[in-house]
Parts: sequence; C-alpha cells; structure tokens
Amino acid sequence: MDYKNLKYKITNDSDRGLSCGGCGRQNRQLNTYDWLNDVPGNTNDTDLVEVQFKNTRKGYYHNVNGLELRKGDIVAVEANPGHDIGVVTLTGRLVKLQIKKANLKGPDDIKRIYRIAKDSDMDKYREAKSREHATMIESRQIAKGLGLEMKIGDVEYQGDCNKAIFYYIADERVDFRQLIKDLAATFHVRIEMKQIGARQEAGRIGGTGPCGRELCCATWMKNFSSVSTNAARYQDISLNPQKLAGMCAKLKCCLNYEVDNYMEAGKQLPPKDITLQTLDSEYFFFKSDILAGLVSYSTDKRMAANLETITAERAKEIIEMNKRGEKPDSLQDDDGQRANNRPIDLLAGESITRFDRAKKKKKKNKAGGKNKPNAQQTQGKENNPPKQHQEQRPQGNKEGGQGGEQRKNKNRNNDRRGQEQRKNNEDRSQREEKDTGKKA
Repeated sequence: MDYKNLKYKITNDSDRGLSCGGCGRQNRQLNTYDWLNDVPGNTNDTDLVEVQFKNTRKGYYHNVNGLELRKGDIVAVEANPGHDIGVVTLTGRLVKLQIKKANLKGPDDIKRIYRIAKDSDMDKYREAKSREHATMIESRQIAKGLGLEMKIGDVEYQGDCNKAIFYYIADERVDFRQLIKDLAATFHVRIEMKQIGARQEAGRIGGTGPCGRELCCATWMKNFSSVSTNAARYQDISLNPQKLAGMCAKLKCCLNYEVDNYMEAGKQLPPKDITLQTLDSEYFFFKSDILAGLVSYSTDKRMAANLETITAERAKEIIEMNKRGEKPDSLQDDDGQRANNRPIDLLAGESITRFDRAKKKKKKNKAGGKNKPNAQQTQGKENNPPKQHQEQRPQGNKEGGQGGEQRKNKNRNNDRRGQEQRKNNEDRSQREEKDTGKKA
C-alpha cells in the first residue's frame, strides 16, 4: 500500500479514526464522545438532540419533525423570539444523560428543532456574527460612561439578529437598568444580560493550560466546584500562588481531581509530630511520599541530616516498640538489605581535581623541555674541547649544574638586598637621633 499518497477523508458521521466527531475538542468546545453512535437503534430511542451555539452555550431540543440529523449538521431551532442557528453535537441515548447533568428545571426548557438551516438562514447568521465584536467594544464604552463596575466579556447575537446576549463579570451586584435601555436604543435588538464567573469566562475564551492540554472548562467541565488551598496541603504541594492559579487567575480546578485519593492514602501514614527513637539517636519527621507510602526522617528538626527513608508500616512498628520502651538498632528492617538498597556511586573514591592534575604535569613537562639543550648545541659541545677549569668540576647532570649556579646567584642577590636594607635602617636611626637632639 502506498502510504505516502494515501488520501484521508474527514467525515461527520463517524466517531472513530480521523474524524471531527471523535473524542476531544476538535472544532467544538465541551465535545462529548458518542460511544453509542454505531449501536443499531440508538437514535430511535429518543428524539432529543443536543445543539451547541457559540463557545460553551448548549441547548436541548425535540426533533418533532423526524429529521435525519447527524453530528455536525447545522439546524434552525426555536428561540424567544424568532429562531437561532446551532450545530448538532449529540444524538441518541446519551442526550438523556447530558440533560441530567445540565439540571434543567422542567420540560418547558426543551424546545423544538424547526429545520436544517437554509442558505438564507446562513446569510443572516453570518451577518449577526460579524456584528458581535464591534458591539462588544461599543457596549464596554457605554458601561464605562455610566460608571458601572463591570466587565463585558463577550457578546452573542441570535441567528436571526433579533436578540443579543451580553456576558459580563462583576464582583458585586450591578444595577444595569439604564445600561439595558442605552444598549437597546443603540443596537435596536432585544437585550439579555448574563453574569458569568472567571472560570466560565476562561471556558468561553479557551486556551492551553500549563499541562500542555486544552483547558478543562473549555473541553468537558460544566459544573464548577469550589477549590480551596486545603486541596494543595493534602497533596503536599507548595503554596505558590503563581503555580496554583490557572488561566482564570483562580485556583486550578484540577487540584480537586486527586485530593480524595491523597486523603485516603494519608490516613495510612504515621503522625508527623511523633519522633522515632533508636539506640543511636532520635529521628524527626522530614517529608513523605503519600502515594508510595514512604516516610523520610532526619536527626535534626530543622534541616536534612542523616536522612532515612522507610515505609509507613515500618514507622508504625517502631512507634509501637517505643511505646513498650524498646529501641531498635536502626530504622531499617535489615542492615544488609539497607546497604543493598542504596544507590551505588561509581565515582565515590575519585577526586574532583583528578583531571586538573594531568594538566599540571603537562605544564611541568613543557617547562622542563625549555631547559633541555638542543641537539645542535650538544653536538657543538662534543666537538669543542672542554676548558681546564671545567675538568676540575665533578661530572654530573648538566641541568643540575645550571640549577646550582642559579641558586648561587639568587643567594648573592639576597645578600646584597639584606646589606642595603641594613644601611637604610642605620641611616634612618641616625636621622631620628639628630632630630631628637635638635628638639631637645
């Protein structure tokens, strides 16, 4: 098979392979994986359909006309007033489960689907979407002119341009009655104000989290539970606001994902305020690996000194022994096993400066090579007969003779310097005596 020239086909009716209807975000937020899509009779059990609009807004409708709808179809649905344009994101039995999660108040909230969108409907829809950004900028200026402490984060027009939804964020309650009048007079549409939180705004805008994946609030999370710093404490996470905060400047929702497992595993660990006593010394709690069930103890309360890592079961055994007045030899179960579990350091006996010594030797060899005579000089000395006073000297290493002469010269220079310093000292003493006599 020629894999290089293989052509792929993107479809909307499949939830497997290269499909825009599969698991994950793809092209829609809060996408749901329809794992019952290929089950025969899935769509015949119910006429409920999930339709998604701009960003994370979804609605549930009855397919009263019996239209053959598939995931990705653009439909015109009932709205108040007029109609709206959305995309079908889910059909079949899973829609019932989605309605339970949505917490709809009653059957009146579920409206009906009119038809599959026509060309005239799409033209009107594109016109409405083109007005959203300019409307948001102008509405912010109007709110600022009225002195309202609120932020308009997004504007969504209905598919027939008869209604506009303004999403805003405010810390306190805002009286926006005058704002609604000004917006209706400016844009000539029906105005609806919806207050959202910082997490909902992040979900509508979307983005990538520090984990490298899309934000949970933009892909699958609908209900937001409160997050506190206790979740970070249970998991032994450093209380750094910059790392604990998400894209919405609030605590990350993922802090609650594993907190229950950490709380259950933390119950198996020994108390932190109990010290372990052995024959050698006392050990204080230093740190713990909650999920692995390991506890590290130190001989010093404030710093890591002589760290010993043991299991939670072994720590509880030592605590029971201390209560009976017994003290083990060490924290470990077996000294032999303890030595084998330690990592082997291959460079334990090596010196840090082992490479520097070789360089120093090379320097010494270079210095010694400069003092060695050349081959031409040695040949000249062999041809020339030695002088009489040189015959009286004892034969030895030539380099040693040259070194002796250099030492003698250094000693002579040192003697001269010493004599000069003595003369200077005598002159100074004579001058001081003269000065003292004149003063007297």
